[in-house]
Amino acid sequence: ESFPPLRDEAAVRVLRGRMKGIQGHCNSCYMDAALFSLFSCTSVLDSMLFKPFLLCDRNVQSILRDEIVNPLRKTGFVRARSVMHLREQLTEKGQCSSFTNAEKDPEEFLNLIMHQILGIEPLLKLQSGGQEQDCYCHQIFMDKQEDLVVPHVQQLVEHSFLSSDLKLVEIPSCFIIQMPRFGKEYKMFSKIIPSLELDITDLLLDSPRECCICGDVATLECS
Repeated sequence: ESFPPLRDEAAVRVLRGRMKGIQGHCNSCYMDAALFSLFSCTSVLDSMLFKPFLLCDRNVQSILRDEIVNPLRKTGFVRARSVMHLREQLTEKGQCSSFTNAEKDPEEFLNLIMHQILGIEPLLKLQSGGQEQDCYCHQIFMDKQEDLVVPHVQQLVEHSFLSSDLKLVEIPSCFIIQMPRFGKEYKMFSKIIPSLELDITDLLLDSPRECCICGDVATLECS
């Protein structure tokens, strides 16, 4: 039996409290946080759980669906053993032998499971310096901004795209964003406020926008 993502009051009732979420074990935090974000309250990537992609590994797909996502949506809790089962499969299928014990970058995990194991098409098309690139998520890189003490996600995405000279070639079906982090010793921001909606108008390539001076369709863009 499959369960839909949790919404509104149901999400609060099922996910809040002790022994809720995905149980951490042996440096699994990067994967736990990514899986919780991707599946607990949204169905936008449920194709990963059901669709028979061309290169799809059905064993990994069934572990992801039956041992992680469905228990999370049904009871609000996933035991560490289930995540370890997935990590063992990723170690076996991937080129890296340390998925079961080492902390990884979430982008490395997403690239492995989406591209190499499930065979999903890239979710993002970006342009930088006239060159297009495909990817599965956008990791925010930016210099320290003194005026951003407790930023919103909207601000961080805009700063990141501006500093890296990036544009979205098209509106993505799913926009996965990795927040800035610098390991255990240094955090750029102590807190980041989630933006419940993300305005990507200024991030789109060749998107018609209003001139801030005359109100007509803009023909020039100033950084």
